[in-house]
Amino acid sequence: MIIKDAELSNVAVRRSQYPNDGKPEFLLLGRSNVGKSTFTNCIMERRNLARTSSKPGKTETINFYKVNDAFYLVDVPGYGYASGGKTAQKKFGMMIEDYLSGREELKEVFMLIDFRHKPTEDDLLMYNFLKFHDVKVNLIATKVDKVGSSSREKYKKQILDTIDLAIDDELILFSSKTKLGKKDVQNKIEKIVYGEVAA
Repeated sequence: MIIKDAELSNVAVRRSQYPNDGKPEFLLLGRSNVGKSTFTNCIMERRNLARTSSKPGKTETINFYKVNDAFYLVDVPGYGYASGGKTAQKKFGMMIEDYLSGREELKEVFMLIDFRHKPTEDDLLMYNFLKFHDVKVNLIATKVDKVGSSSREKYKKQILDTIDLAIDDELILFSSKTKLGKKDVQNKIEKIVYGEVAA
């Protein structure tokens, strides 16, 4: 997939602020500090499309990145950041629920988890929440380059033993450093948006 143009198009906290042009959308979510901004910049082949921050939980809005004037990558606040407090967590839950409810433009979800650690209770709750809303989930295991190749099967098994993936869902190993998994993600998007994958 060739990325010709990518820009932050809409910043929303309510449904009335979502794009209304009917283009396909791909939801991106994960715990705070799992590397969502780095993932976005890698997939969209931009250095600073999404701002990376050393401060977890910085994103507080739903950000719609329009790509090639053909689809949106939708970035939402990170979940599970303790210092956000219950009020922030409730606000996040309502924001995500509102987006997921009947959003026909949403095609698939990219849910990021840290490959190095066993999925948390928050990760498991989020996955089950997404499946309750009947959306296809691609589980993206980030920071794979930080685990030696001989140990990767063990870490992969740890994830699959914790999160019971539905039949149509998939685990993708990803590294922004080595670009592992980048083409897999791009091809998924390309097939849905354009109906085919470029050679």
